[in-house]
Amino acid sequence: MIKILLSGCFGRMGKAVIDAASESDGRFTVISGTDITVGESSFPVYNDIHLVNEKPDVIIDFSHHTALPAIMDYALNNNVPAVIATTGHTEAEHRIMKDASEKIPVFFSRNMSLGVNLLLSLCKKASEVLKSDFDVEIIEKHHHNKLDAPSGTALMLADAISDTRKNFMDAKTEYVYDRHTERRKRSPEEIGIHSVRGGNIIGEHEVIFAGKDEVITLSHSASSRELFATGALRASEFIVTQKPGLYNMDDLLNNII
Repeated sequence: MIKILLSGCFGRMGKAVIDAASESDGRFTVISGTDITVGESSFPVYNDIHLVNEKPDVIIDFSHHTALPAIMDYALNNNVPAVIATTGHTEAEHRIMKDASEKIPVFFSRNMSLGVNLLLSLCKKASEVLKSDFDVEIIEKHHHNKLDAPSGTALMLADAISDTRKNFMDAKTEYVYDRHTERRKRSPEEIGIHSVRGGNIIGEHEVIFAGKDEVITLSHSASSRELFATGALRASEFIVTQKPGLYNMDDLLNNII
């Protein structure tokens, strides 16, 4: 049984992880949690991670990116692997995560869905085959409560495509988020990223490869938050057996295959 310290336990994703763990036939259990507010729970909840008394096997973080420094500090002091599933991290927070991974195993993904990460692999392959003959546009849709835009997943898709372009494009890829501010012809180096916020859309991502005579569209739609919770649990099961390092969904998928 893997014992979990759940950061952001009262949030939507925190509750999804709790439900998924309770249905895992004893493979996972949440032994404590942290959140900015403390309410009723079946396990101890703290508003400061440094006050946690329990001894977890792994931390799963679905809170807010600003909580990362405290989480990494606790993880280092207690030698606990961490699964970071939040988005919107600053460059400084990414450095903190990378520095911590030199001493403990850290798993980071902007999206915990196995399907989204399969989409990521397909987008890389499409970019390698289609090259600069096809323009790339990314459209992401989420609920009206989502704080960051574009989504971390949209940026993850853009980064993956940008990396493959280094092999066949001389100019650096440019991310374009807003086209109404200037009137000019679209350049081949651009990747357009567009955000939609409304209702209770859980998460939809569409990658468009638009060529001269044909358009190829790759997409993923999430119908519930359970798939992200399940992915986080699988990531925690993977990370507790690893040596110090910074891991992602590619490592997990390769381990599954």
